Amino acid sequence: MHTEVNPESPFGGPSVPKRRAAGLLGRDGELGTITGLLRAALAGRAVSAVVVGEFGMGKSSMLTAAGELAEAAGFTVAIATASRLETHLSGGVGRQLIEGLTHAPAVPGSPRPRAPHATESLPERRPRTEEEQTEALDAFFHAVRHAAEQGPVFLGIDNIHLADPWSMRCLAYIRHRVEHLPVMVVLTSLVGHVQTGEVALLEMSGCTPATILLRGLGARHVAEFLRVSPGRFAEECREVTGGNPFLLGALGRRLVPGMDLDAAGSAMIGEVLRVRMHEYTAAPKMLEAVAILGEDASFDLLAQLAGVDESTAMEAIDTMVRVHLLSNSHRPALTYRFVRNSVLADMPLTTRAVTQARAARLLHDAGAAPERVGAHLLEATAIRIPWAVDVLRLAARHSVVAGDPELSIRFLSRALEERLSERKRMAILLQLAHAEFHCDPDSAPARVREAIDHIDDRETAAFVATAMILSLCCGPDARLAINSAGQFAARLDTGGPDAVWPLLCMTYLAEAGSRLGPPPDFRDFERQWAPLNDPAAQQSRSGLLALDAVRSGKSSADAVRHFGEALSGEQPELFEQPYFFTLATAALADEPALTDKLCQVLDTKRLPWDFHVPKGALATLARGIAVQAGGDLVRASVHYESLVRQFDERGALSRCPIAVLCAARLIEVSVDLGRHDVADAVLGKVDFAATQALFTHNYLLYARGRLRAATGEPELGYEDLRGCGRRLEHHGMRFPGFAPWRAHAARTALALGRTDAAARLAEEDLDAAGRWGSPRILGGALTTAGLVRDSGLGEEGERLLTKAVDVLGGSTAKLALAEALTELGLLQARHGQAEKAIGTLRMATQSGKHCGARPLARRAAEALRDARASLTTAKDNEHGLTKQEYRVALMASQGLTNREIAEALHLTRRTVELHLSGAYRKLGITGRTELSSALGRSQRVDAD
Repeated sequence: MHTEVNPESPFGGPSVPKRRAAGLLGRDGELGTITGLLRAALAGRAVSAVVVGEFGMGKSSMLTAAGELAEAAGFTVAIATASRLETHLSGGVGRQLIEGLTHAPAVPGSPRPRAPHATESLPERRPRTEEEQTEALDAFFHAVRHAAEQGPVFLGIDNIHLADPWSMRCLAYIRHRVEHLPVMVVLTSLVGHVQTGEVALLEMSGCTPATILLRGLGARHVAEFLRVSPGRFAEECREVTGGNPFLLGALGRRLVPGMDLDAAGSAMIGEVLRVRMHEYTAAPKMLEAVAILGEDASFDLLAQLAGVDESTAMEAIDTMVRVHLLSNSHRPALTYRFVRNSVLADMPLTTRAVTQARAARLLHDAGAAPERVGAHLLEATAIRIPWAVDVLRLAARHSVVAGDPELSIRFLSRALEERLSERKRMAILLQLAHAEFHCDPDSAPARVREAIDHIDDRETAAFVATAMILSLCCGPDARLAINSAGQFAARLDTGGPDAVWPLLCMTYLAEAGSRLGPPPDFRDFERQWAPLNDPAAQQSRSGLLALDAVRSGKSSADAVRHFGEALSGEQPELFEQPYFFTLATAALADEPALTDKLCQVLDTKRLPWDFHVPKGALATLARGIAVQAGGDLVRASVHYESLVRQFDERGALSRCPIAVLCAARLIEVSVDLGRHDVADAVLGKVDFAATQALFTHNYLLYARGRLRAATGEPELGYEDLRGCGRRLEHHGMRFPGFAPWRAHAARTALALGRTDAAARLAEEDLDAAGRWGSPRILGGALTTAGLVRDSGLGEEGERLLTKAVDVLGGSTAKLALAEALTELGLLQARHGQAEKAIGTLRMATQSGKHCGARPLARRAAEALRDARASLTTAKDNEHGLTKQEYRVALMASQGLTNREIAEALHLTRRTVELHLSGAYRKLGITGRTELSSALGRSQRVDAD
């Protein structure tokens, strides 16, 4: 190191060197502390410093620089280095110091006598007698004192934690005996090293040594050290190495453009750490175990993988945490990624692969997530692990859900390295085709053809292709599944109808659910039933007959009968198909026994085929639809909310048809509950445009229409409801119970004053409900028709609403009954039938509250209060006229026509006529010519 003389130096000699060695970048503050201590020593006072840091943090470089500063300032410099291999050599470090003092060169221009040669006074072994110990300690002290009497002395010991015990004792012996001499002692030590000898660090350095803790270099100095431009790359280099100069040096020797720093490591660094850890019990094994397990490391797994007991494992972890090799956290981890990669790089490939396989097994047995187990299996290459195939497939499935198809491809490619049956290889190739489809759509067909080449069993091939259709349920994925199924069907067709029938069924359903237009002709499939004798095929036949009955909307009895036959055996796949499930649950909502059977079929312990769908979600959704149809809105919302949350966590709310159906159902039930904020929030989470290719988008459109109509946007709501209807008609869907859009569109049209449109929609709804015949659907249609007819013919409206109450009274549809009762009570109140209205509205209020339908219950309760008030007013009147009858009669007595009265009071002419008839009867007159005198008599009586 270059130095120059500075006459103004506080040392009276050479100045501090101007340049810094590369290893001392960013150490100006630490060197400043050393400089201050040198000044204090020159003033005749002994000082000391302890430089501590991790492996490779530059402790030796700092000590060398301190010695050079001291030498430049006129100190006699003696530096000793302790070594792990010389720890047993008694007096080894002390001899190095004495030799340094004895042979130290004189400072140019300042000759001085050298210390007498005293190394012969230090023993080759530790003195045994007290007299020998005293002589040896005195000899060391006299050598240091003699040198200090000639000028300032700098004593440096590198790696004091590795020094031999006798040398440590020598340093402790002189420490308090040179307090008034110009002596500076600098010791370097590994951070966290536990002293186990008889001499403590403070006894060698004094009670108050200056502690210099070396930390990692900052990003600017890292860039300068590696000779790279400051910026993100330098930041990443610092992150993976912690700014440790030794690690940075190893990294710098391997730097190449575009390298992956997360994978960078050095086998040399790994070897150094492994060798250094040998002095600690079980530390090398634990070091390798931590590196292998990585983020999956836990105390129990580390002990098992290292093959040590828990007490030994704890001791090793504690040691490595103290020396900053492991982070001080609940889950042990190597402090820097570069260190982990280096430890792994030092392991032989076979050893590493076997250990990774063992780690994977331990994690699997501990119940870790498949993708975490799979991460270790990816590293266990060239080793046969038969049990790993299913785990890798499950990990690949989860990766696709998480939006990482490239990782899914890696898992599946690793699975293909195992010895596989043709059946399993075919299944994995199809799964791989799906993952590759997300990365490169053009590559997927070739992978499907490769899978087909592995067909060795027709039944198995049909099953695997069917599973693919069930797994890929939406958008482009569905088209891939349908096209692949077509290729399989062509290959299997030579096996006869029984071989290809299950696959054809699922292909038909997938086509029907993914098309924006009418589904394929159902009769094309019907013609293939004749030769089928297999019970499972017969169940599928019944299921498709039920679906045809639903779509045609002709008979609920036929649909229920066929669904019952389809549920008579163990065949859940048909009901897991999204299109089939969506319509089946809507049709079976009013059949508690069959709904229970459906839930039993769906509530299987295995994972659903569709990777978007959480385990048990289909059964939960089916129960929610059933309890919603029964009017238990709160329970239904609990079911839907839990499912929407799970689908949202998987990022599937706009991708999976079942997820879209859940969201739409929650929006609908929230409207009925009066929770418009919840409905708005759910709608906001769904990418409305992205769902348009799904059949369940129809229900979402219906639910949004209901929300808009309920929140002051009737025009937009009406358009959504009509849009839902147009789409369903385009699909060929005539089932009125899937989404009762006509009923709500008619009511919204009525509110908008479009009575003709309302009448037409109500009539169509009533016709469709009459054909279908289930009480809930028919009762709802009768309620809507009653509302529309009330605006023109009051008696007809009351008749229809009364019939709706009768139809719904014997069903499980409590919410529909509450709606019918409310509308009937309101009509009765408008027509002056206060006593009847009170009884009806009382039942409506109770039913609405029981269902949790707060807006409906509040509307019924308000009408009930008005009816009671009206009845009280009527009783106070001599002739018993209601308030409305009195107003109509008074206006008629003043000469207004029925039409003018109707327009003024916003009533129909028929209603005005009914009020007048009631007034004539109560007043005991025959026509309007007698009204004036009759009302006058009443007023005079009241005045008297």
